[in-house]
Amino acid sequence: MKQLLFIASTIILTSCIPVKIAPKFKNQDYKIMQAKKFQRKMPRETSFIFKDSKNANEFYQYVNKKFRQNNVDVGINASFQLEDQTLYLSYYEANHEDKTFNLPLVVADEVLDHKAGLKIFENNYTSRTGHWYIVLTIYDENINNCLKDKHPLKAKTVKYLKALQQEYLTTQNYEELLFTKKI
Repeated sequence: MKQLLFIASTIILTSCIPVKIAPKFKNQDYKIMQAKKFQRKMPRETSFIFKDSKNANEFYQYVNKKFRQNNVDVGINASFQLEDQTLYLSYYEANHEDKTFNLPLVVADEVLDHKAGLKIFENNYTSRTGHWYIVLTIYDENINNCLKDKHPLKAKTVKYLKALQQEYLTTQNYEELLFTKKI
């Protein structure tokens, strides 16, 4: 019984306790959901969301070159053609963090504070790791969300956004987008 209590207390004292966990999309690299459910500050619109593994402002540069925005309203209503209809793409960037509470450092500081009167690890009780996501919304000319289930272009819009995501993640030089055929 004492050994079990010792093992349990050792595991608890040497572990990091997760407080917040960034979302992971099961079995796919994107998710279609309401943006407000993903992050409270987002609009209440059905969106195509994927994890952004690139540096800051990379998606801005990509959209700017791909849709020839010339640094004017880049994230707002970039127009493109799909099935002979004009659609409008808007995007947002969202940050979610993994946050852990480092219990061993708290215990070490308490022992040091009791014995020597100083705290060494006070600023390291929690650790954070950020994850960035791109949230895309697509509207038609009648301002209807193309990602809603009842929209006639939903399947083709999702296919287009998957291709757009792949192109963004695999393209290193956005200038070459000017010379490629549009998807």
